[in-house]
Amino acid sequence: MKNVHIIVATGEWEQDNLRYRRHRLAEYLQKQPETKEVIWLCPAPHQTEASFSVLPNGIKQWLVQDLLPQKMFRFGRYVDRFYKKKIEFFLSYLKQFQEQYNLILWYTFPGFPMLADLFNWDKVIYDCSDLWASPISGSQNVLSAFREKLISSAEDRIVKRAETIFCTSDYLRDRIVAKIGVSAAGHVRTFENGVEFDLFANQVQKVDGVLPADFEGTVLGFIGGVKPKLDLALIKKAAQQKRDWLFLFVGPDGTGMNHEFQQLLKEPNVLWTGSVPPLEVPKYMNLIDIGVMPYKPSPYNQAVFPLKLFEFLAAGKPAVGVHLPSTKKYAEHAVYAHLETDGADEFIRACEELENEADYGDRRKMLAKTKDWDDLFRAMVEIVFVKNETASVNKRLTPR
Repeated sequence: MKNVHIIVATGEWEQDNLRYRRHRLAEYLQKQPETKEVIWLCPAPHQTEASFSVLPNGIKQWLVQDLLPQKMFRFGRYVDRFYKKKIEFFLSYLKQFQEQYNLILWYTFPGFPMLADLFNWDKVIYDCSDLWASPISGSQNVLSAFREKLISSAEDRIVKRAETIFCTSDYLRDRIVAKIGVSAAGHVRTFENGVEFDLFANQVQKVDGVLPADFEGTVLGFIGGVKPKLDLALIKKAAQQKRDWLFLFVGPDGTGMNHEFQQLLKEPNVLWTGSVPPLEVPKYMNLIDIGVMPYKPSPYNQAVFPLKLFEFLAAGKPAVGVHLPSTKKYAEHAVYAHLETDGADEFIRACEELENEADYGDRRKMLAKTKDWDDLFRAMVEIVFVKNETASVNKRLTPR
């Protein structure tokens, strides 16, 4: 029996031109011979002409309109009465599959929690990649407290409903285990983020015209969305102390060009490219000498397992991570430096130690190769279907 996979995602497929774990999961499922189709179900802040479309990769995208386009109205994604009627047409579409196919619901964020109870799913899975209820900036206020309560409640419902739960860090797993109890947590497992190994390890080209023509020093690079979770103040201090280094940021601005980011870009040795096509990222990776992941100390970042760690290593680049406890286990001489301080001197010292360690490229790639996305998703899917070999033939819609 073939499978229809529904991925509950945070936003439209090409939102901010970044590829997250959920994108790679959807594409992996799409290319499996047992897959009938993959549906990307996501909220849409802005009005669109059609709620349904087929993406170039063959994945079907289904949009659920937000209350209003402003960010403050995204709370409707977690409150049943604001989305229930909007997904009725989608559920009607699924009826055509319920007799002949396994219907697998994958939550990749805790939106639309009622969906798990509106259909007779063969499997409900929660792939938890973030501490969703915690503010990404680390700042707390009345609005963030309201948001935290709302999202926590939605996530609790999904956690109780899911037969299988994957977490990208042990921190996330421990939090979910605390919710449901150790005795009931046998279906909760840690699967960290991976890397498209061949894409990064085998790319030898560099992008032209990005670095200053006369620059011959060390390039420290951050690649990904520039978001409030980053410690931009740390990078500014380091840039001021190390004028012979170039700090390269590659990726879209997720800060709204806030004051801190604007001030950083005024430093003469800080360069920002803006957003780049995902498949071009390995070429930008080849411009840098050291990968940097400077995160703020916050509850949100305690849970993070960065997507870029194994991408840096697959490209043969050493990396430095700040306030990323999930990565501490990978700390290794000339491979990865893990810091638990936001002191600029300590950060600079760690980077200086990595500056002249080109001979360890093979070791970095060896570690990254053990984290290939296909291997990771293959193991996850095997877990999902181990108890699904005798799926029910007589399934029916069960609204509540």
